[in-house]
Parts: sequence; C-alpha cells; structure tokens
Amino acid sequence: MIDKTLKIFLICIFTLFTTNLSFAAGDGGGSTKSNYDKAVKLIKSAKKYESNGKEKKAEDRYKKAFKLLVKSNKEKPGKADTLNYLGFTSRKLGDFENAEVYYSKGLKISPYHIRINQYMGELYVTTNRIDKARERLAVLNGCECKEYTLLKEIIDGKRKSKY
Repeated sequence: MIDKTLKIFLICIFTLFTTNLSFAAGDGGGSTKSNYDKAVKLIKSAKKYESNGKEKKAEDRYKKAFKLLVKSNKEKPGKADTLNYLGFTSRKLGDFENAEVYYSKGLKISPYHIRINQYMGELYVTTNRIDKARERLAVLNGCECKEYTLLKEIIDGKRKSKY
C-alpha cells in the first residue's frame, strides 16, 4: 500500500515538475513570441487602422513594429522577411531613404522576394521613379500573384499607393 501511494506521489511530483519546466521554457503559454512575430501582428493591426482612416493609431503601431523589427534584425540578421518589413514600416512612416536601404538589403539576400519587389516598386512610384518600378514589376512577371497585379495597377495609375 505504501509503495503504491509513494509511486503515485512521485508520479505527481514528476508531472508537476516537468510541466513547470515546459512553461518556464516557453512551450505552453504563447507569451514568448519573437520580436518579429510581435511586429507582424502590429503591422496587421496598423493596416486595419489605416484602412479605416485611423492614421494616428496606424502610425503608432508602425513605429512600435519598426522598433521590434530592429531588435529582431540584431538578434537574427540577414532575414529577408525582416528586412522587407523594416522597409515597409519605414516607407509607411515616410522614411523613403531607409525604406530603400532595407529593401535593397533584402533583395541582395532574396532577389525574387515577392513582397520586397512589390513594395520597392510602390516606393519607386511614390518617389516618381516609374522606370525602376517597372523593373520590379518585370521581376514579378509570371509569378501569377496578387502582388504583380497590385503593383501593375499602381504603376498604371488605376490604384493609389499610400506611401
């Protein structure tokens, strides 16, 4: 009887101990999202605010996302997706010079990155460099993706780009 009670007690202690370890390691709570993941969530939120005309709330989220992306880029440099969003948030905040720097770095890593090519094309339209925007469009040609269509419509003046 004591042996069985002792075994149950030890199993309970072991289970409790390993469960606490997994939570401490970040496996159970979802609260240990990366800076990149947090930034992406903020960007999605900012886009919604922007589409609803709430520019100030969108701008605040883009600023927070940018700061998280800078941290993410320091932690894990050389990720095209991070550089893409650094360019995107810079562009949305009106910092076209740095947006182009980030996009260019991203394209050095991943020359056919669909979003970087689209967003850099939009940047070129915004800064009145239509020939360069068409170069980005040419890279996307044949991808059969919405990014090609969106950039083409922006270049053709059928759609507006908000930065």
